[in-house]
Amino acid sequence: MIIVIQCIDRVGLVAAITGVLAAQQLNIISLREHVDKAENRFFLRVQVEQEVAPAPIANQLRAVLPPEAVIVVNPLPEKRVVVMVTKEYHCLADMLIRHYFKTLQASIQAVIGNYNTLQDICDRFEVPFFHISHEGIYKETFEQKISEQIGQFTPDYIVLAKFMRILSPAFVAKFPGRIINIHHSFLPAFAGANPYRQAFERGVKLIGATAHFVTNDLDEGPIIAQQIIPVSHSLTAADMMRAGKEIETAVLAKALRLVVDDRVFVYNNKTVVFE
Repeated sequence: MIIVIQCIDRVGLVAAITGVLAAQQLNIISLREHVDKAENRFFLRVQVEQEVAPAPIANQLRAVLPPEAVIVVNPLPEKRVVVMVTKEYHCLADMLIRHYFKTLQASIQAVIGNYNTLQDICDRFEVPFFHISHEGIYKETFEQKISEQIGQFTPDYIVLAKFMRILSPAFVAKFPGRIINIHHSFLPAFAGANPYRQAFERGVKLIGATAHFVTNDLDEGPIIAQQIIPVSHSLTAADMMRAGKEIETAVLAKALRLVVDDRVFVYNNKTVVFE
């Protein structure tokens, strides 16, 4: 059983929490905690050996924690996700393989694409694919159709696996803290479109990828995971793009593992990640 807690910091929190667990004869097998001193914020993830009813434990913990504490006991072990794509296959293909072999730690409920380019690979893995075109309709109508389709599956998270459309604030507001994007640069560098071209023109010696939660500020949401690789002057922008695809795939896979395993806390556009 997993318990995650976020609250104002004060003396004795760890002792109070472990005291509640000990009183219930719950054996702790993993405990990670962090204090953000600048924000006076306390974060904790604890795993216990036994499985018990969540509500009584949550109530007992609430009694010893600050009033506004966020407490989640025994989150669902397998999260439900809907994936949104455009034409690039590498991130989606990796997710589908992990889903097929049950190593994703999440269940892909459906894939939504604004082109039908990737329908065939979804069919091969027997994952429902829905083509919702953005062409010839207003953005509001396009996003409404996507929202309605997503609503059929009630996912825990929505993954933008190279979905190359900017989502409106109204759409993002429907799924706060639940949309995960993979961006093909080491943010905050080279946000927005064509980051590999930007990196090439700037003559950088490192390129990377960033997985982050989506907010109303383009490519500025809380960062979950990042990775970089060295590059040289001999690489063209196209070479960088090809090299970057492997990083994008790896970073998105890592970010999903951390999120679905309840190891990511968000506060004030930053994350605390217990790897």
